[in-house]
Amino acid sequence: MIQFTTWDILRGLLLATRWTILLSLVSFAGGAIVGAILLFLRIGKRKAGRIAVKYFVELFQGTPLLMQLFLAFFGLGLFGIDVPAWLAAGAALTLWSSAFLTEIWRGCVEAVAKGQWEASASLGMGYIQQMRYVILPQALRIAVPPTVGFSVQVVKGTALTSIIGFVELSKAGTVITNATFQPFTVYGFVALIYFALCWPLSKSSQILERKLNVAHRGH
Repeated sequence: MIQFTTWDILRGLLLATRWTILLSLVSFAGGAIVGAILLFLRIGKRKAGRIAVKYFVELFQGTPLLMQLFLAFFGLGLFGIDVPAWLAAGAALTLWSSAFLTEIWRGCVEAVAKGQWEASASLGMGYIQQMRYVILPQALRIAVPPTVGFSVQVVKGTALTSIIGFVELSKAGTVITNATFQPFTVYGFVALIYFALCWPLSKSSQILERKLNVAHRGH
């Protein structure tokens, strides 16, 4: 029987952590891009766009991420299309992230005082100019803390991708546990690694929120 040292276990988990970090970055970046597009449709003047985005957001916020991963991985398989686990995981997490980021950012835009719209309109600015020069700069400052905070949910959400065979940190933990029969040691390390990834993000969100609130009051 092969003997695994503590370092062997930790090294295996750290190697898998690379995929957790990569999937988190791809999903968050992709979600931010899609979310920005959806945001402009959601707050735009076209009713059809607002309604479509509203139902998109409700669909992805109202259904479990696990189910979305299953549909992304197995759904296309019904039509004979082989979808790699990493592609299904990235696509599902990107769409899931975009739905939440769209709502976070919409709330930040709506948090800008209506007087700002009226004042910019009185200066003869069009809608695009209002958004570019007045509304979005203020909304961006409000949006930074919750956006950074949401990145923690993306990191933790990657753990669910193990169910479709994507080998990230939690999946590696299961594989190593089956090989070593040391669940306490393995999952103890898994928990510590997740904490090391998520705690700095959570702390950054809190610090940014305090700083930006102080700056806002200073004005």
